[in-house]
Amino acid sequence: MKQKLKLKAKAIAQHPQTKQALASMKPQKNFWGISGVVLFFIVPEIIAYIWAVDITSYAQNEMVNAQGFLEEKYYELLIMLFEEGMSYLNLAIGIALLVWLFF
Repeated sequence: MKQKLKLKAKAIAQHPQTKQALASMKPQKNFWGISGVVLFFIVPEIIAYIWAVDITSYAQNEMVNAQGFLEEKYYELLIMLFEEGMSYLNLAIGIALLVWLFF
């Protein structure tokens, strides 16, 4: 069973459409590809590492004075995003994409 599964996985990896799909997912080696990976994966995690406590305390203080439903949901979202601190998974994905970009 394991052998059959390995052969099927190898056949899928060698298929031209699989290679084309993988190549289309790879970020491009230009300013926009690099800055996209950095801005969407790495910078938010650095911000969360440095200022997570400050952001969550600000959001909790402002949620008390929220004027409407949307403003309250906004502060709840801020708390939800930053209460855990830094996400090592997102940081690892960003670094892996940068490594994949240059190799």
